[in-house]
Amino acid sequence: MHHKALSLAALALLMAVPALADGLPRPLTDSDFMATDPAEVELGQLLFYDAILSGNRNIACATCHHPRFATGDGLSLGLGEGGVGLGPARKADPANLPEQRIPRNSPALFNLGAHEVTVMFHDGRIETDPARPSGLRTPLEDEMVAGFANLLSAQTMFPVLSPDEMAGHYQENDVSKAVRQGRITGDGGAWDIISDRVAAIPEYRQRFEAVYPEIAAGRDIGFTDISNAIAAFIAFEWRSDQSPFDAYLRGEADLAPDAALGLELFYGEAGCASCHSGPLLTDHGFHAMGTPQLGPGKAERFEKHQKDIGRMRVTGRTEDAYAFRTPSLRNVARTGPWGHAGAHSDLAAFLRHHADPVTGLAAYAPQATLPDLPGTKPDWTIRDAAATWDEIAAAVETQPLALGEGDVEALIAFLGSLTDQAAIDGRLGVPETVPSGLPVER
Repeated sequence: MHHKALSLAALALLMAVPALADGLPRPLTDSDFMATDPAEVELGQLLFYDAILSGNRNIACATCHHPRFATGDGLSLGLGEGGVGLGPARKADPANLPEQRIPRNSPALFNLGAHEVTVMFHDGRIETDPARPSGLRTPLEDEMVAGFANLLSAQTMFPVLSPDEMAGHYQENDVSKAVRQGRITGDGGAWDIISDRVAAIPEYRQRFEAVYPEIAAGRDIGFTDISNAIAAFIAFEWRSDQSPFDAYLRGEADLAPDAALGLELFYGEAGCASCHSGPLLTDHGFHAMGTPQLGPGKAERFEKHQKDIGRMRVTGRTEDAYAFRTPSLRNVARTGPWGHAGAHSDLAAFLRHHADPVTGLAAYAPQATLPDLPGTKPDWTIRDAAATWDEIAAAVETQPLALGEGDVEALIAFLGSLTDQAAIDGRLGVPETVPSGLPVER
């Protein structure tokens, strides 16, 4: 299918858009999202921007999820511990070099408070599971403690355990040492150490007592309290349902002609909505789409390979090899680089690759956004290893789709209609200061 932007034929196609109504998602409403308490949200805001939660007190959640970069970091693969600066300007600290890049692209945080979200991370390694005592299935398995209010709460706190993200290099601090020794939960575990740090700050203790009656009654501040507050903040701050597309679904406004043409393609012949379905534009499933891999991969520390086999790493099933979670497309025009490893820094190029992944893999040339990181695993080992690159191509589960330049332009216009600037900016914004007194990245 090949359209000329706003040609007479394209304008005629716009008349077909109303016929797509049955395939369009319903508008989002308040009932789709978890309720939040203002005091808990304000507490979570402070914690989200406070580096007190990191092992070396130098990295906050906001370091890799900042509103300036649409709740990401603008990098293909981020630098956590050992990095300095914010966003694409972040670089390795020569005095404390990172051991490796963070293996996957930093995901956006929009609409994570929606009830329909029951699985998180690129490989879905955290999921709701009513059969488990904690109500969750996570990498901690039976060690997973109860008290997390929801899936989002559990997800927000795993980065503090990662040496490359927030915990710090082995032997650098009390948190990283506890992680290295496998002490996560319980007295003296990594989560307990972080909780004690927060509880020792008078303003935090006062705020926790005001939000959680049990703490006011004398219970210690637990790690799940910190996590629950941050989850409430994320759910409130980055709810996204005020884009032009949302106004269109509510019958309040028409889409611009080029975006309407893209919508017709998206929900029609291009077949995008077969996976990017529903109000959040995701089926929450896992698909092998041939997205290029770069960086260190998801090997264990003792392993030498650099593969990232995606969902298979969680399930152990060969049919899940190189499958990754379908991302929500809310604000997608602003959340690049794109792909689980951020291999594309140009959205149009990503769409062309996505339409015909096998051809795209064969022709792929690096276009990632990566700060220099000497002395670590080479970034393009997998691309240069023909056998593994072929494995990624062989796993692709879709048929190629021919997209003309007009089609790509129309789809880009439609994806732009999913941008909700108020959600990107956030409702509370970046605090001027945090109770720890540590610097706030702005």
